[in-house]
Amino acid sequence: MSTVTRQASPGAGTSLRRARPRYGERAIEAGLFLAALVSVATTIGIVAAIIGPTISFFRRPAVDLVYFFTGTEWTALFAESQQQFGILTLISATITTTVLAVAVAIPLGVGSAIYLSEYASNRVRKVLKPTLEVLAGIPTVVFGFFALTFFTPVVLQAFLPVGTFNMLSAGLIMGIMIIPTVASLSEDAMTAVPQSLRDGAYGLGSTKMQVATRVVVPAAISGIVAAFVLGISRAVGETMIVALVAGQNANFSFNPLEDGQTMTGFIAQAASGDQPLGSIGYESLFAVASVLFALTLLMNLFSIRLVRRLREEYE
Repeated sequence: MSTVTRQASPGAGTSLRRARPRYGERAIEAGLFLAALVSVATTIGIVAAIIGPTISFFRRPAVDLVYFFTGTEWTALFAESQQQFGILTLISATITTTVLAVAVAIPLGVGSAIYLSEYASNRVRKVLKPTLEVLAGIPTVVFGFFALTFFTPVVLQAFLPVGTFNMLSAGLIMGIMIIPTVASLSEDAMTAVPQSLRDGAYGLGSTKMQVATRVVVPAAISGIVAAFVLGISRAVGETMIVALVAGQNANFSFNPLEDGQTMTGFIAQAASGDQPLGSIGYESLFAVASVLFALTLLMNLFSIRLVRRLREEYE
């Protein structure tokens, strides 16, 4: 039976007319479904690509599973007689650079978001926010080259005893790189806070700073936390900056003045084509990629639960 709609006509009851097929809406719905399907399929493809070589890596007699997660020496690309597979060395450098990046990006990013949301005029906001977002579009290799040729030799070495390659420079520059991500997402969350909450706080005699820090930020905390998690994920997964600036010496140390190799830095080095296909060095990069994927997945799952717990809805 055909679908019909009732359409009121002026001066005369209602008339029955066949509903027009909404092909445009169906096409949009199909396109969105396809986009979601591609995202899921890509994730499944990544897991399928790394799981096989990872299993093959751990089946090798030279690899001790316990030492892999507890050892502090990583020489996977050395001669076979000198190979050690203790991933804590790579994890320590990853944690060090990530902590430095977060220490830079979170206060500066949230501060920028508070200014844009609560203090800046519309004219200033229209200039600053696009400029901030342009910074997010700069290729990371440019940040790495800037750190290697200017920031480390001109700025850091003038005050600190650091070498050409060090984790401090990599972490600080990486923090500057993710400031736009944290600032933009946090500002969007703050802007979404209803104006009635601000008006109520002003009506009680609050200052602009009190409204921003005690009303707007707590009300937008779920979006701010989501911005933090995205920024941390970018820091953990960053490759070019740490590969160029932190160095390629797998050194188990949390001292940012020293050089070190992160998980992504090792993946970039091992994937450069020097390792024969199927060798233990080649398969080790898939094992490191699996650990990196698992850590990122756990962090995202934790953040989803945290954001849902902190989320507040306003009408």
